[in-house]
Amino acid sequence: MALFAGDEVLPCGRLLSRTWEQAQDATPATDTHAVSCPYCREAVEGLATVNTATRALRAEDPPGLHALAERVMDAVRAEARLGRLVPLADLDRDLRITESAAAKTLRRAADAVPGSRAATCRLVPEGDGTDVRVTMTLAAALDHPLPDRVLQVRRSVLHSAGQDLGLAVTAVDITVVDVLDPGPPRTGPGLATGGGTW
Repeated sequence: MALFAGDEVLPCGRLLSRTWEQAQDATPATDTHAVSCPYCREAVEGLATVNTATRALRAEDPPGLHALAERVMDAVRAEARLGRLVPLADLDRDLRITESAAAKTLRRAADAVPGSRAATCRLVPEGDGTDVRVTMTLAAALDHPLPDRVLQVRRSVLHSAGQDLGLAVTAVDITVVDVLDPGPPRTGPGLATGGGTW
């Protein structure tokens, strides 16, 4: 499926438009991803609520309500493009940051460790407070012991999360999924491995 203008890629990798079309399909597909994925479920639930409200407004159709419904849908599309919001560690104020912006900063912190390159980064709120758990995949060179390098990356990510973003990170789960060439930087991917989690 082509990426439409304004379409959004959910954190799970699915297009928002595809997830919504599958949810509206009268004959559900055999793909179980949409049922088990929290990102897809959250997106469908939010769009379904707005869709129901918009249809009700259009059914009434007095002057001005159609324009109001369009403004509501524009606001929802803008929020969907921002992605999921993650709470900052501020108990006095309800401050949040988009997961995509926070993940970009934490990937940079991982990349700052020589011999490492972050592939993916996910932030998941834990409990009802401001705690957040970080899950990251990493490519790493093998010129130093891997556990030591992973520990350096975890420390760098934790420092950036606290100092740069103000996140209360409870854990940083790192899975090494690729090997980097310890020589000059390359533009292509490293050598694939079975991976390992630390």
